[in-house]
Formats: sequence, C-alpha cells, structure tokens
Amino acid sequence: MTMNPQQPGADAAKKRARIILVTGMSGAGRTSALKALEDLGYEAVDNIPLSLLPGLVAPPPEFADGRPDRPLAVGADVRTREFSADSFLQHLTRIAASGNVDVNMVFLECDNDELRRRYVETRHRHPLAGDRPVSDGIGLERRLLAGLREHADLIIDTTGISPGELKRILQTHYGLDTGGDLSIFVTSFSFSRGLPRVADLVFDVRFLRNPHYVPELRPQTGRDPAVGDYIRKDSGYATFFASLTGLLQPLLPRYVAEGKSYLTIAVGCTGGRHRSVFVAEELAAWLLAQGRHVHISHRDMDRAAA
Repeated sequence: MTMNPQQPGADAAKKRARIILVTGMSGAGRTSALKALEDLGYEAVDNIPLSLLPGLVAPPPEFADGRPDRPLAVGADVRTREFSADSFLQHLTRIAASGNVDVNMVFLECDNDELRRRYVETRHRHPLAGDRPVSDGIGLERRLLAGLREHADLIIDTTGISPGELKRILQTHYGLDTGGDLSIFVTSFSFSRGLPRVADLVFDVRFLRNPHYVPELRPQTGRDPAVGDYIRKDSGYATFFASLTGLLQPLLPRYVAEGKSYLTIAVGCTGGRHRSVFVAEELAAWLLAQGRHVHISHRDMDRAAA
C-alpha cells in the first residue's frame, strides 16, 4: 500500500526500497511491461530464479551501501526456473514481511484468442503446451495462475492495447514523479469498441448533441475549437459538467486519504472522436487546475468513425 505523504509515517515509507513484481500469463506482455518500467526509472530484471529473489531485493547488510538507488522491477512467469504460484507467493510474503520493502505485484493477462494469435504469429511454442495445441497450454496456465492473480495489486488486461498504452497505465500507477500524490489517468473511448479494460470510473456522454451529424464537424475531433463550441451549446452540457466536477471534488481527497495512488477515469461516446474527447480534455484541464497529476489519452480518436 502506498502511503499518502501527509499521513504519519510517510517519511519512513519513502526510505523503503520499492519493488514491482511483474508476472501473469506468458505472452501477455511481460517484456513490454518491464521495458516500460525501465523507461520510467526502474531497474528491470527478468527471469531470475525465485530462490535468488530475496537476495536481489534485500541484500545482506554488508552490501546494503552498494545497493542501487533505483527501484526494482522483476519479471517472472511459468518460464522462470523454480516458478510456481505457491513459491512465488511465499517469496512475496517473505519480502513484504521484512518491513524494508514496499512490494507490489502486477499481473498481466489477455484473452485466450489474443494469446493464441500472438503465439501463432511469432511461431513460439507455449511453455506448457508440449505437443498439444496452444489453447491447451493457455488453459492449463490460466488454471495454475488463478490463485496468484487473486493476490495481485494491479491486474492489466493487455488485449488490444499497444505498448504505449501499457506504458501509460504503468506510469499512472507506478510513476516515480508524483510525490506520493494521486495520479489520475483520463481516457476517452468509443462504446462501439468496448469499455476500457482498466477504469475506476466510467462516464457516458452519448446524451450530448453529436457533432458527427454536422458535415463540416464530422472530420474534426473533440480537440478542435469548433467541435467544442458545438458541444458547449448543448443545453445540458453546463449542468452535466458542473455535476461531474461536483462529484469528483469531494471524492479525490478521500481517495488520497485511503492511500490510493492512482485513479483511471474513462469518458465514452459512440465513436470516441468528438463528445468523449472534448469532455475528457475539459475534465483533464479542470483536474490540472485543482493541482492534480493528470495523464490524458484518447483511445479511439484516430480510428475511423463508427
């Protein structure tokens, strides 16, 4: 659990080592996640035997002075020597019990069809499939890791998301530059392409007047002033936005007080190009004005309109 810097004991927590254990379904993006964390300032280590993990994250006292200042990101899955869900959890429990390390587990998953496609395209053999079909190996691995998934601090479904999107999610949750404050990720999306896989709050703005039906506005996006002016003229917009910010205003400090370090807000409309983009931009601007750390993304803005 990440402590709010305003809470008692936060100074002590800041001195603790930080480690993120990245695991999950093989083929779900562990390598990409570790590379993203490395870009964010973590020292990334992959496929280390589990018996060596305690020494890596908590070296003996005589070597403590030489330990890197950077936090660690360690990857392990069924391809790692000595790996099992039980042994992984046992090592995780021992590390957390030492009291010297803030440890988080990230579990990466992906739907079966996408995993199967990735293995077919790369021509890699699933580590648990043997001579059987890839789907058999995926099913067995999912069953073996079910207990591990339940203990994860963060579950990321990588189905259909790009490495850049994965990095934004990890930055929102585990970025090193937020000073312990709540980091907020705002994304727009198209309902026709499904809900975002990672979202704490979802708002539907399909009730607003739709610029898609105005020929000169259709090619534009919610970032264009003309589209924004059109949506603002909707008689219900001002009341809606005031209600939205009025809802969030008392919630944000409560999230911080509970030790929450990240919040993902998703705003959706039909095509993900006009209304949701505009509202997401307006919401991000409001959050910035409140002094919040904000990251914004538009998942479907550049795709063809539905």
